[in-house]
Order: sequence, then structure tokens, then C-alpha cells
Amino acid sequence: MPHSAAETGADPAVDPGADPVVDPAVDLAVVGAGPAGLAAAVTAADLGLRVALLDAGARPGGQFYRHPAPELGAARPQALHHEWRAFTSRVRRLDAHRKAKRVTYRPSHQVWAVTPESSGALTVHARTDEDAATAVTARAVLLATGAYERQLPFPGWTLPGVVGAGGAQAMLKSGLALPGRRIVVAGSGPLLLAVAASLASAGARVPAVAEASAYGGYARHTGTLLRNPAKLLEGARYGSALVRHHTRLLTRHAVVEAHGSDRVEAVTVARLDREWRPVPGTGRRIPCDAVAVGHGLVPELSLATALGCATRTAPDGTIALELTEDLRTSVPGVWSAGETGGIGGAQLALVEGELAAHSIAGHTEVSDALRHHRTRLRAFADAMAAAHRPGAGWTDWVSASTDVCRCEEVPAARIREAVDELGAHDARTVKLLTRAGMGWCQGRMCGPAVAALSGDGPAPDRRPFACPVPLRHLADLP
Repeated sequence: MPHSAAETGADPAVDPGADPVVDPAVDLAVVGAGPAGLAAAVTAADLGLRVALLDAGARPGGQFYRHPAPELGAARPQALHHEWRAFTSRVRRLDAHRKAKRVTYRPSHQVWAVTPESSGALTVHARTDEDAATAVTARAVLLATGAYERQLPFPGWTLPGVVGAGGAQAMLKSGLALPGRRIVVAGSGPLLLAVAASLASAGARVPAVAEASAYGGYARHTGTLLRNPAKLLEGARYGSALVRHHTRLLTRHAVVEAHGSDRVEAVTVARLDREWRPVPGTGRRIPCDAVAVGHGLVPELSLATALGCATRTAPDGTIALELTEDLRTSVPGVWSAGETGGIGGAQLALVEGELAAHSIAGHTEVSDALRHHRTRLRAFADAMAAAHRPGAGWTDWVSASTDVCRCEEVPAARIREAVDELGAHDARTVKLLTRAGMGWCQGRMCGPAVAALSGDGPAPDRRPFACPVPLRHLADLP
């Protein structure tokens, strides 16, 4: 009997290339082909809508379902994922809809703006890596733009060998490569356990996972935990993997300094109090040649905030979109699914993508089971976010010479000077005085840290374009 792509580990995409012609007017434009966007696109096509799916990546799957290029010859890419069948089944549906001309798929297209038209429709503007312009007009837009890692700086974090926790996992999933052979995993959030287990299974030595929070925070949500037994089982699997690989889990600990000359040679890990302040005298030095560190994820809202979509502060302290039960934003014609509504993981993103597609198609009678599934997963996500929210005391481990903004090389001393001596009271004023956040990443890497050092609370980052765009594309606009 022939095996399916999911069973053999073959690349599930039949044709990863872009479709030759973009329908200039469709029922739905989906931005992002990760779990939420992929689920929404194929569900909407199932319901009879004409769909355009635009994504910055070369292949569908987003960051979560990132997988090796076929040229690498990976025999079992599914070994680096869970819920792999959920992905491959939707990719096969996508391919079927592409062949039937119900979905136009445009990979390697970075959407830089969504603009409303006088007719009530919305136009999605995108560019390719070669700076070719694409515009698609739709009566509805679904934003499934995912998230990026939250980084909190520490002395030595700019050394070669210090990578994001999600970045380390991406290296392994897409390039079958490790950032080092002896890797300390640090930060906060459930992603750390998954990253440590993946790295150890791939052959790395992971001496420790330094988790800044304590899992006792979950105890306040016992009912939510019991209603999500699959999540508990997933956590138990990661925990057993750490035991099997002799990895020590250090809760209420953080990497407070990385040491080395040409690259990381060791880190200092210290115990934290409840406010995340390092406890004096608790530092210990752990030899390593790489550090994978991340403090959760931040929703990517550039397109949404440019449109004026209403936001809220999520339980983890990040800014997320304010959504209705059927996943509408505050802007007419714009829906959202996945991490943009609050960090929740791939399972929740898949469910929300399906629900949003039904809402956009006007199907009000969605199964109660699907709605209940979404409510249950969202409750777990909120409990998880609250348990791993960074404490205000983490800024105590940032020395005066620590570069907070890596792009512009702005140290903490200059940011504190702007606040204490120059009268800055918010992140925007600090940015104007120090250039922190004006570099290539546009504050995605340093934004949370600059806001914390400024004494500023989380706020939506509003900018007219979601990515750099050539002036000629602006000149060509009507």
C-alpha cells in the first residue's frame, strides 16, 4: 500500500511555487500561511469563497511548521513536529484548491499595507524579494501574521552563539543544524521545554533549562488545566525527555550574563525573586558554546495597528488584538486568527482559522464543538501567559554597558540617562533621544526592553508600513 506524504516524511507541498496569475479581486485575502492562515484559506475555499493566500515564506507552514527544504533530503521531517498530520492534510487541500483555481497562493510575498477602498473593499499591497509589486482587492481580509520572539537583554547577549530559543528551533527544523554542541536553554514560557527536548533529541548536550518563572502559577488555573488533558500530556512528554537526556530544569532562574571572547564559552545563571530580580550570591557558571534564550512571543500587529484595529493588553503583558467571538477586529471587513489575538499555539491557531473562515463566509451555525474547543484552548493560553509574564525586576540584571538596541548599539546607560536626566517618560521619547528602535528590526528585538527601562507600559506600535517598501511602489498607488 502506498504511503502518504505524512507517513513517509516527504515534503507535503505538491507545488511550492507561486501561482502564475493573481486574481485581482477575490472574496477573501489571507495574510500569512502559518497554521491559522492555512486553516482559514482551505476552509474558506471549502465553503465556496475565492481566496488569495499571501505569505512572506517560501513554503506554507509559518514558523511552527517550518520544515527542511527538499534538497536536504530529510527522511522524517515530522520527527521535529507534533500535529504534523494536521499540517499535511491542509497542505493537500490547499494544493487541490489551487488546481481548481479556488485559491491563489503567493509565497515569498511580504505584505506591507492593507488599505480601505471607497467601495468598502480592502486592497492588500505586497512586494517580493525582487521588489515586484502585487495588489489584491478583497471584500474581506484575514490577518494571520503570527508572532516574533520577545527578548530581554543581559550582559553578553550580543556574543556569537547567543540565539533566540525559537531561532534555535528554526535552525533545526529548516536547516537540520544546531547552534552549538553544548547549549543552555533559558528564558520563560512553555516553548523552552519544546526547544530543549528538540535540541537534545538532535544530539546536542543541554545541561540546563533556566526558566525565569515558576510552574506554580498554573495552580491558580486547575480547572482550565484539567479541561486540557492533551496539553498536560504534552508537557509531561517534554519533561520526560529532559530527564532522559539528563537536562536539569532550574525554575526561577535566568541567564544574567554570557561570557566569552570570540563566542559564548559559559553563562552565569542566577536565582530570581518573585519580581525577577537576581538574588545576590546565587550565581553559578555553566560552560556552554551556545545559548538559546527567549521570553515568549509578541503578536505581530504591524498591519493591524496601521489599519486602526483596537488592541488589548494580554495576560503575558504583550499587546494583542481585541476580537469578537467570531474573530472580527474593530475595523469592518478585517478578521484575525492565531497569535495576533494573543499567543496560544498552533492548535488554537488552526481552530481559530476555521472559525474565522466560517464567519467570513456568513455561516453562523458553526458546530458547538469547534467553538467549545476554541474557548477551552484560549483559556489555557491565557493561564499559560499569566504564569510566564515577566516580572518588573528583570531590569536589575542589565548593566550600564549592556547594549539594549543591538541594531543601533544603544547601551542601557543611554536609555537611563534619557529617562533620569533628559526627562523622557515613554519609549517613543527615548527612541527620539537615543535612536533605540530605529535600526533594521524597527524595535522588534529591543521594543519590550526599551519600554521597560523607560518605565513605559506596553503600547501598540503604529507605523504606516509593515516592512520596507521601495518609493516607486508608493508612487504607483492610485
